Amino acid sequence: MNAQLHPDTHTDNSDALVIAGRAFRSRLLTGTGKFRDLDETRRATEAAGSEIVTFAVRRMNLGQQADEPNLLDALPPERFTLLPNTAGCHSAEEALRTCRLARELLDGHSLVKLEIIGDQKTLFPDVIETLAAAEVLVKDGFDVMVYTTDDPLLAKRFEALGCAAVMPLAAPIGSGLGIQNRYTLMEIVENAKIPVIVDAGVGTASDAALAMELGCDGVLMNTAIAHARDPVLMAQAMKCAIEAGRAAFRAGRIPRKRHASASSPVDGMIA
Repeated sequence: MNAQLHPDTHTDNSDALVIAGRAFRSRLLTGTGKFRDLDETRRATEAAGSEIVTFAVRRMNLGQQADEPNLLDALPPERFTLLPNTAGCHSAEEALRTCRLARELLDGHSLVKLEIIGDQKTLFPDVIETLAAAEVLVKDGFDVMVYTTDDPLLAKRFEALGCAAVMPLAAPIGSGLGIQNRYTLMEIVENAKIPVIVDAGVGTASDAALAMELGCDGVLMNTAIAHARDPVLMAQAMKCAIEAGRAAFRAGRIPRKRHASASSPVDGMIA
């Protein structure tokens, strides 16, 4: 388990989320797709308190089209850490090309989210192509946050390759099903020496809180906020859930028991 996950750390400064050597206060990472417009994107991002925001390089305008809304105007790089992702890529070659384009567009930016989709129905990642791309990207100087299945052995492989964070899915992208396999997620968390960020499948605040209670370093979400009836209010709810779940993890929950345990001591009661 990474040092920043340790539940005995009690000061805010020492409990920062550290990714690729950089510390962040917020453990809620948010996406920028699926919102009605960039104004709603900005308002929801601010309500979530996010510091890291991800965007699809192949779908978002960063100034390539001068006559279209620019993401950098809504979420300026001096205020937010941009996390370009390879959404829409289906091969290692495509992903490599997309990451290199992002680095060019963002003046040498090295932090990227690697995702390579292998199945259009489930949107599960193609882990074979992802492993191949991750190896090249790390050697090429990128700080790779990698989207993968919730397989503990794969998580260790990505860590061994030098990835900056591993991002196992909780459930299929956009499904809102919440965490479907606590056991494998806990195995990943307990054995990881890099941050573990739950990515995909979160539906509501309780899902986010559970991920944090299990010891995850953070949660990345988009659909759960953007497709809520009130995206800005849901962003606020998710912020609170992340903070509450993290605090509960650090505090240490009581053991589960089959029988009751009196809330008040019974010793010394007046006969």
